[in-house]
Amino acid sequence: MTDTGERNTSQTLQKDFPGDGAAGATRRGGGAPGTRGRTTIADGVVEKIAGLAARDVEGVHAMGGGLARTFGAVRDRVPGGTKSVSRGVKAEVGEVQTALDLEIVVEYGVSIADLAQDVRENVIAAVERMTGLEVVEVNLAVSDVKLPDEEDEEQPQGRLQ
Repeated sequence: MTDTGERNTSQTLQKDFPGDGAAGATRRGGGAPGTRGRTTIADGVVEKIAGLAARDVEGVHAMGGGLARTFGAVRDRVPGGTKSVSRGVKAEVGEVQTALDLEIVVEYGVSIADLAQDVRENVIAAVERMTGLEVVEVNLAVSDVKLPDEEDEEQPQGRLQ
């Protein structure tokens, strides 16, 4: 330092950024680029992933309870309306874990125990692969059974067949 208290630039650089590979030198930026910052995943994102994964399992007829399916069927018929892939799915998302509740309608004749296992496996694999979150539980509620002779309320009914 000089008598006036001014710092020499080379001394500042030497002190703040030790070069020459000295022991104890730290990397600028605080670590690997992949660890800088925070990623948050909305509940709705996990709900969509889980809903699509559950629908992919053979034997799942629909998602959601009767009232939700009825409103969904009406909304699907409105021009420009989109099908809600998260209907029947509720997610609680934390920083590293998530828990899911699914409400499903099963096809008649399908083993519910086997279907539940298949749905859990498919949902857990999809959510963990896409989000990196640990799925701690997938709770299933079977709200209805689709009988072969029942009319499908989710299919739009036009005047022409």
